[in-house]
Amino acid sequence: MTESLDEAILRERAEAAAGLEAGRLLFAKECTFINGSMKLETIPPGGLPEIAFAGRSNVGKSSLVNALTGRKTLARASNTPGRTQQINFFDLGGRLMLVDLPGYGYAEAPKTEIRRWTDLVNKYLKGRAPLRRVCVLVDARHGLKPVDEPVMQMLDDAAVSYQVVLTKADKLRPNALADLVEETQTALLKRRAAHPQVCAVSALEGIGIPDLRAILTAFAEPV
Repeated sequence: MTESLDEAILRERAEAAAGLEAGRLLFAKECTFINGSMKLETIPPGGLPEIAFAGRSNVGKSSLVNALTGRKTLARASNTPGRTQQINFFDLGGRLMLVDLPGYGYAEAPKTEIRRWTDLVNKYLKGRAPLRRVCVLVDARHGLKPVDEPVMQMLDDAAVSYQVVLTKADKLRPNALADLVEETQTALLKRRAAHPQVCAVSALEGIGIPDLRAILTAFAEPV
């Protein structure tokens, strides 16, 4: 029997509600710092599915990890660009590994150090078998910039699935944010490995956090 429009709408709403609840439950579990790697050989062996958070310096990667897990100091956030200089791994309830990557672009560090950790991040992103998705964080106040191009192109070339997440969404008015989401989605149409859905979040106000949790929970190990 063919499903009616009303039945389809009700089913979709139920599925969305179930996804939000699953995300809430998973990200309420204990999240433990596992490893901080500054060399490829010290990266922990793959086991759990991994979600990596990439983006230019000071875009809010650590703040987003903290907001997703409901913890204020799990990932070390700083107002100083380039403070995160290693790949940090966090075990979420034994079902998902969250990976906080060093920022690209401007950083208060010697150029040799920047090259070292940029090379480390690139090798991790291109060769990590458990990596299920990369969240490429973009400051909603500025949108996609040329500095974001190399990492997206590298992910496209390596066929690594990534999704753009607009951070600091509370800084824009709703209409301006909606326009930016649409503009960003259009720009990503030509990208081979980019997920078509763009998420807008605010670690400060909690905007979009439940929805992003639901999206990432779909990659977790089943209970």
